[in-house]
Amino acid sequence: MKSRFYILLYLLAITTLSCAQDKNPINKSHDYQVIVPDLNIPWGFVFLPDNTILITEKSGELIHFKNGKKTLIKGLPEIHVYGQGGLMDVALHPDYKTNAWIYFSYASSGGVGNGGHTAIARAKLKNNALTDFQVLYKATPNTKAGQHFGSRMVFDKDNFLFFSIGDRGERDINPQDVTLDGGKIYRLHDDGTIPENNPFVQSPNAKKAIYSYGHRNPQGMAIHPETRAIWSHEHGPKGGDEINIIEGGHNYGWPKVTYGKNYSGTEITDKTTLPGLTQPIHYWDPSIAPSGMAFISSNVYPKWKGNLLVGSLKFQYLDLCYLKGKKIIKEERLLDGLGRVRSVVLGPDGYIYAGIENLGIVKIIPK
Repeated sequence: MKSRFYILLYLLAITTLSCAQDKNPINKSHDYQVIVPDLNIPWGFVFLPDNTILITEKSGELIHFKNGKKTLIKGLPEIHVYGQGGLMDVALHPDYKTNAWIYFSYASSGGVGNGGHTAIARAKLKNNALTDFQVLYKATPNTKAGQHFGSRMVFDKDNFLFFSIGDRGERDINPQDVTLDGGKIYRLHDDGTIPENNPFVQSPNAKKAIYSYGHRNPQGMAIHPETRAIWSHEHGPKGGDEINIIEGGHNYGWPKVTYGKNYSGTEITDKTTLPGLTQPIHYWDPSIAPSGMAFISSNVYPKWKGNLLVGSLKFQYLDLCYLKGKKIIKEERLLDGLGRVRSVVLGPDGYIYAGIENLGIVKIIPK
């Protein structure tokens, strides 16, 4: 009996040591309401001008939620649903009321090679179907790897479209080579053409759409409401998830520098800084597995206004990051334990909405 008792203690100790827990305190000054129920992996969602919601399910379904009912939208391209890939982000053109363009990121098997890679497209919505569908960018070559597709999208004040593509599991090949897709953040005009002042337009053989490089798997991107700078976060390995402020031509270091390790615990590199590589403004250790990102610019939450929200897949909460300039000075858990937070949006009514896996879209109600 004693031997069994000590074995149990030993196993408990190993489990505790090998699964470090996040220590951020729980914020209890809020409640939530389920707005859209029964969703599996709501990778992205966006509010239309009539306050209805377009939702992407990773499994390849585009849902229009209106008057309490979900309608499947027809006209999507073939979606390569594999591993972490599928139908991913959705965004509206800043002048959507005038031009009606909706933008999508998804895993596509089109083009060269077997498997798939991230694609960016736009279309218009009419009578529950997509029309005028146009592929704006397709990463190449396809690969059978199932990880690190990216891919968030944002528009800046000049209507440039920024989007991310992960390193696709080829960490020692893609992120540091601007002639290859993967491990990058890209910039296009809204019609898919390449801006003439993109950082690598004049570089021989470079992918001209690349804006920054040295990324691992960015799945969050947002425009700061005051500075208009682009903030992005990315999955690190074991430890080393990062938040970066994105600047054209900058190298963010992966995998030359990292604050993380291999999942086995072995070292990737002993370097966390090197000359010419841009440092993150924040990193998490242990990793929280970040997904989704939004700034709070609403008076609905006066004590939270001006701060940042990041979803945690691993620890199943919405991370409220209190900011002082570019520095995170405190973090708290919202929606703690509700499920894997995949996406987060500040709605047109000023309320925070989060996409929770195996639950739906919830609205945060301040107490």
